[in-house]
Amino acid sequence: MPIETIMVVGAGQMGSGIAQVAAQSGHSVILHDIKAELAERGRAAIEQRLSRYVEKEKMSGEEKAGVLSRLRLSTELEHVRQADIVIEAVTEKMEVKADLFRRLDEMAPTEVILASNTSSLPITEIAAETGRPDRVIGMHFMNPVPVMKLVEIIRGLATSDGVSREVENLARAMGKTPVEVKDFPGFVSNRVLMPMINEAIYTVYEGVATPEAVDEVMKLGMHHPMGPIQLADFIGLDTCLYIMETLYEGFGDPKYRPCPLLRQYVKAGWLGRKTGRGFYAYD
Repeated sequence: MPIETIMVVGAGQMGSGIAQVAAQSGHSVILHDIKAELAERGRAAIEQRLSRYVEKEKMSGEEKAGVLSRLRLSTELEHVRQADIVIEAVTEKMEVKADLFRRLDEMAPTEVILASNTSSLPITEIAAETGRPDRVIGMHFMNPVPVMKLVEIIRGLATSDGVSREVENLARAMGKTPVEVKDFPGFVSNRVLMPMINEAIYTVYEGVATPEAVDEVMKLGMHHPMGPIQLADFIGLDTCLYIMETLYEGFGDPKYRPCPLLRQYVKAGWLGRKTGRGFYAYD
């Protein structure tokens, strides 16, 4: 059966982005969060982005209205019964995701696919919380979702070939390029990216260079569009720390040890752009 209705659980930056591209691709979307104001905030972010497209003449007003008409908000997890697939985009903590997948498994019809947007946690472990491990898969979108083309597709040990094909086809229908990777900590994207960010923070910690200098070196010398320190602020320093801890715990290799300065900033509440202060200050 073709996937027609997508439920996105979590209306934050990632969830609202996933909901947007799903609705833009013609799918019916249920955007869920635990509080109505959080779901409304997610919808407002989508409408704001679409309005910019209209202003830049990348989309007509009618197209914008069509996208928003395919989007409905929810605070009831039971709405999973109306979906063909659920894409989870909640906090990057195993205990939170495990509890959510147990509840989704209890409520969703047996044919519903349960996908996680996790950036580093093991899909096999998440799938083990359900009675349908063959229908659980990782679908890791990149941030910002409306712009970035990549989706990492991560199969758990029990994920079926059919589910993998369905999810890859869905990613293509959403205008993305799916790339299948193995179920290892950090997959490919964050296993490569996060140690680079962590090492960049170490150069600041050890007094080798300022954050501005580190970013300039990587932008001008390596042609990166954004420096690693600036990117860490954009991602969220708490998220960076959590992924580094996942890599460190998963591999037991000291090369993944989080920088003490990263820990200090997170404990101080300096999480980056979202809190107005990280390695840089934001208005």
